[in-house]
Amino acid sequence: MTNDNRLFYGSCFALITTALSFSIRAGILPQLGEELSLSAEQLGFINSMWFLGFPISMVIGGLIYHSVGGARIMQFAFLAHAVGIIMTIYSGSYTGLLISTLLIGLGNGCTEAACNPMIADKYEGVQMSKMMNRFHMWFPGGIVIGSLVSKFMTDAGFGWESQIWVIMIPTLIYAYLFFGQEWPKAKSDEAAKVSGNLEAMLTPLFIFMFACMALTAISEFGPQQWVGLILAKSGAQPMIILALVTGLMAVARYFGGEAVHRFNTTGVLLISAVLATIGVYLFSTQTGGMAYVAAIVYALGIAYFWPNMIGFIAEYIPKSGALGMSIIGAVGMFSTSIFQPIIGRWIDSDKAKVAETGVTGDELELLAGQATLGTMVLFPGILIVLFTILYFWMKGKEGGSAAAAA
Repeated sequence: MTNDNRLFYGSCFALITTALSFSIRAGILPQLGEELSLSAEQLGFINSMWFLGFPISMVIGGLIYHSVGGARIMQFAFLAHAVGIIMTIYSGSYTGLLISTLLIGLGNGCTEAACNPMIADKYEGVQMSKMMNRFHMWFPGGIVIGSLVSKFMTDAGFGWESQIWVIMIPTLIYAYLFFGQEWPKAKSDEAAKVSGNLEAMLTPLFIFMFACMALTAISEFGPQQWVGLILAKSGAQPMIILALVTGLMAVARYFGGEAVHRFNTTGVLLISAVLATIGVYLFSTQTGGMAYVAAIVYALGIAYFWPNMIGFIAEYIPKSGALGMSIIGAVGMFSTSIFQPIIGRWIDSDKAKVAETGVTGDELELLAGQATLGTMVLFPGILIVLFTILYFWMKGKEGGSAAAAA
C-alpha cells in the first residue's frame, strides 16, 4: 500500500469514527437515560459536548497544523477518541459522560483539521475535488453503517456498552494506517504561515464564503435534525427518510469529482442550492409517499455543500491554508448549534398559531412542522442568490486572469 493510499484511507476511517460516534451515540441515548436516570435536558447537554468539542479542535488544529504537522494532530485525535470511548463505557456518571463526549468531539474536530489540508496539499485541481468529496462521503456513509449496527445490536439484545466498543474498531484502523507515514508539505510558503493565512482570510471572497458556509451548514443539518420528527405524523417512516438521505449523500459524494469536472465548483454549489430549496419546499408541502421523493431531491441538493465549500477554499484561496479550511468548517458547526434553538422556537410559535385554528393531535404536529419547514426554505433560497453572484464573480476573475496571461 502506497503512502498516498494509507493517508487517504486512514482519513476515511477517521471520518467513519466521527460518523459512528454521531449515529451510535444517538441510538443509545434512550438506554443511557434509563440506566443512569438522566433527564432529557441532561441528555441534551451531553449531546452538546459533541458539537462543542468539534469546532474548538478544528480551529486550534488549523492554527497549529503547519507548525506541529497533521500526524501529531491525528495522534491527539486517537488519544481523545480512545479515552473518550473507554470513559463513556466505564464512567457511569453524568459528569463522566459530559467529559467523554467532549473528548470524542475534540477527536472528531482534529480529524477535519488534519485531513482536509492533507488532501488539499496531496492532490491538484479536479483530482483534489474528487478526493475531498470521496473523503466526506464517509460521514453520511458512516451514519448509515452506525444506524444499522445500532439497530441490529439493540434488537439482538446487546447493551449500549457493546455498541460503544464498535466505535473503537475504525479508531484502531486509522491509527494503524497513519502510523509512520509522512504527511505532505504545504503547496506554498504563505499557506504554511499563520500571518499569510490571516491575510488571505481578510479578503472579500473569503468573508463572502464565510457567510455562505453558515447557510449551507444549516441548510444541511437544520431540516435533517427536525424532518424525522415532523414527517412521523405524515405517514412516512422517519428512519427510512434518514437512511435514504444519508445513503444518497454518500453515493453522490463518491461521484463528486465528476460533477465538479463537468460544472466546476461554483456551478455545483449553485445547482445544489436550487435542489436543496426544492427539497425543503417539498418536505413542507408533501405527505406520505411524496416525502420520499422530497428526500431524494433534498439529499442530492445538500450532498455537495460541505466538501465543495472546503474544496473551494483550498482551490481558490489556497494561501488561507489549513487555518482557512478549519475556520470554514468551524463556522458551519457553530451556525448549526446557534440555529437549532431558533428553529425550535419557530416550531413552538407555529404550533401556537395552528392550535388557534382548533386543530389538535397529529394534524397539529404535522401542520406546525410543515410551516416551520416552509420558513427553512429561506436558508437554501438565499444561497441560490449568493451562489449565482459567486458563479459570475469567479467567471469574471477567471476571464480577467486569462486576459492578463494573454
